[in-house]
Order: sequence, then C-alpha cells, then structure tokens
Amino acid sequence: MSGPVVDNAVPSGNSSVAIPTDISGQILDLDEDDDLEVFSKDTTLTEGSSFNASMQTSPASMINQYKFEEEEEDADTKDIFVTVDNPESLVTAIETYVTYRVMTKTTRSEFDASEFEVRRRYQDFLWLKGRLEEAHPTLIVHPLPEKFVMKGMVERFNEDFIETRRKALHRFLNKIAEHPIFSSTEDFKIFLTAGELTSHKKQGPGFLSRMGETVKAVAATVRGVRNRPEEFTDMQEYVEAFSQKISSLDKVTQRIVREQKEYLEELKECGPMYALWSQSEEELAEPLTSMASSLDSCCKETEERVKQINDHLIPALHEYVLCTETLKAVLRRRDNIQADFEAKTEALATKKADRDTMRDELDKMEDRLEWANNALKSDWTRWRKVMRTDLRSAFIDTAERNVNYYEKCLAVWESFLHSQRTDAEGNAKDDCS
Repeated sequence: MSGPVVDNAVPSGNSSVAIPTDISGQILDLDEDDDLEVFSKDTTLTEGSSFNASMQTSPASMINQYKFEEEEEDADTKDIFVTVDNPESLVTAIETYVTYRVMTKTTRSEFDASEFEVRRRYQDFLWLKGRLEEAHPTLIVHPLPEKFVMKGMVERFNEDFIETRRKALHRFLNKIAEHPIFSSTEDFKIFLTAGELTSHKKQGPGFLSRMGETVKAVAATVRGVRNRPEEFTDMQEYVEAFSQKISSLDKVTQRIVREQKEYLEELKECGPMYALWSQSEEELAEPLTSMASSLDSCCKETEERVKQINDHLIPALHEYVLCTETLKAVLRRRDNIQADFEAKTEALATKKADRDTMRDELDKMEDRLEWANNALKSDWTRWRKVMRTDLRSAFIDTAERNVNYYEKCLAVWESFLHSQRTDAEGNAKDDCS
C-alpha cells in the first residue's frame, strides 16, 4: 500500500502529515446480479487460490485455510485507546437525552495526562464529525449512527437502541483514533479531554458563514466540473456500484433475520407439542421425549445464531451502507474545489484588471486542489483497506458461527438417531427371544 510521497503536507494541530499519491490496492469486487446473487458461488477467497475438489471438505478446515491478505495492526503499536460505555439517561425541563462515558488511555506526548474520562452526548459526536469534515473536506470521516430512531426500534431510549448506538459511537471514535491525520487533530484532543464543549462549539463558523459555504457548494454542484481526472470518475463509479451491492446485501441479511425469527417462533412450538404427545403414548414416550429435547436444543442454537447475525453482521453491513453516503459527500466536496478553481481560471482569462491579484488567488486555489486530490487518493486507499478488513472479519465470523451452529444441530440429531437405532435393535432382540 506504500507509494511515493509528495511535498504537500496536511496541517494537523502542530504536526503535519505527508500525503502519498498512489491509489494502488485491490477493490472489493462484488457481483452485479440480483439481491440473492451478490456473491458468486465460485468467488476466489484469496488471490490465486480458491476452494477446489482437492481441498479438505470439512467446513471448519475450509475456514481455517482462509488467510487475510493484510495483517491487522498489532495492538502493541497503538498509542491511544478509546472506550465508549456506561450510558446514562438525563431528564431536564426542556429535553431528555443520553450521555456516554468516553475513557481515553494514551502515551502521546501532546496530552497532559495518560488517562481521561469525560461524558458526551450524541450532539457532541456530531460536532466532532462536522469539525473534522470542515478542516479536511476530502478525507473520509467514518459515519455516525443515524440521528433518528432506526427502523424497528419503537422507543428511542430503550436499552436495545441505546446499546446499538453505544457500539456505533465506540466504533466511530476508534476509527478516528486509528486515522493517521484525524487522530492528531486538536478537535479530537479537545473532544477526548475537555470537561465541556460549549465554549469550543462557539468558536466554529457562524450561521451566515455556514450558509455562504452551502450556497457556494450548491452553485459549484450546479456548475459542475469540466475536466474531472479519470481516477476520480473511476472512484465515483466504484462508489455507486459498491453502494448498490452493500445496500442489497444489507436488505437481504435483514430479510434472512426476519425469516429466521419467524422460523424460530414456529420451532419453539414443536418441542412442547412432542412433550405433550409423549404423555399420551406410553410406547412412544421415549422417542417423543427425545425429539422434544432435540428440538429444544436446536431452538437454543438457532436463537444464538439469529442473535449473532443481528448483533454483528447487520451492524457491520449497515455501517458501510452509511459509509457510501460519506464517500459521495467527499467526492462532491472535491468536485466543488475543482469547480471553484475552474471558475477562478475563467475569471482570470476574461479580466485584465487585477490580473496579478487574481493570479495569486488562482495559485492558492491550484495548491488547494492538488492537496485535495492527493489527500483523497491517499485516504481512499486507506479506506478500502479498512473496509476489506472489516467486511472480511464480519463474513468470516458469521461463517464460523454458522459452521458451529450446524455442527451442534447435526450432533443433536445424530445423537437422536443413534439412541433410536439402539432402542430398535434392543426391541428386535427381545422380539426374537
């Protein structure tokens, strides 16, 4: 993933970070067929190697053969650890809201201490995200969970919703902490250490300033760009395709969970029915009771499997559905910078007066566009690497749990068959004697 380094440096507090210009790295290439055919049955898991007839057929052994292309970052190299936990609901005369404890442990010299503990509400996380996007418009900020109640959540302050949001906020902060530029910004440091953020929020751009930037952005979007570099057109096409595929996968997975829950409810009724039947059939009592017990065991395993998909796979997929909107916004901001540069170039060509002044401004715009392009290319490469690692981890974890689930259910039914065959053989011997 390494590449040449340009001279442009991104200011970040008191430090600067060089932006590599290469955009190498593989893209997670999903199939473009319908929802249920998101992945090809013959998908190659690692470059140059795929499952074939000569490989071991045990599901567990196949999973064990899977190797990540990139090793995950060694925990020993991390110098900052952030945890979001202990949510508390607060009720005031005006509103009801939830705060979360944010605990930080770090060895970085720019921090005054090695440990910090603050409480933050959702609006504070929004403030941090907005500040990072404002300072670095062409870097990819990891998405926050939706502000409003998610589909299926009845009450905004119930425990399930709060825990789902807590996990998402925890992941958001850790993504920021792992980012080579965001983690060194003053805003991130303030978020982790300041007792309150009110005074810092007042230092941001005013309402009229934000409105002016919004109007300029809309004008640039309407005007469009004339000569977008091909690599950014490729990025835009990739994001559109990735958005469709990950959204389809998210919908299919949610539908699977709904169907599995319905199946589970039906399955839960079977065990008691067999147990009740065994009470009225003395000769069949033992196998009917065994059937009831086997079904109960399968119910527990199915319930655990549904919970795993609901708690781990669906959030991972939905997180990258939100990521696609972030990527589209980043590409729009890059286009706006180029559109602004092109507009200034046209103005310079049509105006002879104040040519020197405009030339200086044009040089600054050209430098800004070059930095924006290099920053986006570098962060695009980093984001794709993280995306592949996250989704592979979610898929492998789901595969392992599915194998475990089916092996347990298989063991339950094999035990049932063995017990019934043993009883049948015993009865046959008794009949012969």
